[in-house]
Amino acid sequence: MGSDSDDKLFFGTLLKFSWIIVVIVGLVVAGIFYSRHEENQAIEEKAAQAERERARLLAEGLGGNNFEIMNFYASPGAIRRGDSAQICYGVSNAKDVTLTPKPSEGVWPSPERCVSVSPEKTTTYILTAINSSGEKKTATLVLTVQ
Repeated sequence: MGSDSDDKLFFGTLLKFSWIIVVIVGLVVAGIFYSRHEENQAIEEKAAQAERERARLLAEGLGGNNFEIMNFYASPGAIRRGDSAQICYGVSNAKDVTLTPKPSEGVWPSPERCVSVSPEKTTTYILTAINSSGEKKTATLVLTVQ
């Protein structure tokens, strides 16, 4: 059987190694958390970049900073008397929009809007868009009534 001093030496050495093991495990755990934090940062940055790109493409698809009439058409392009058609338009960066002759539904600045019309005869429609600077743009279409 070992002496009391041998037991103290053994447990003292064991205690020192235990602290070393605790410190090593702590460093490993800290390294894992730091690595995960870095990975999360990279994932969040990638998601933010994708969102910025999506917003840029959306703004570009809506005309970006340009003031313009993006589309103006009738669907269908010809109708029979008594039938109806959709007059569709899209504008970007407009402050006001008018359609002549005036449809029964209201019109306003929109990247995509359609209103129903039922003309009795072939009719020329004029879309006018005005931006905040007072600049005016117009587009014309003819809806044929057979």
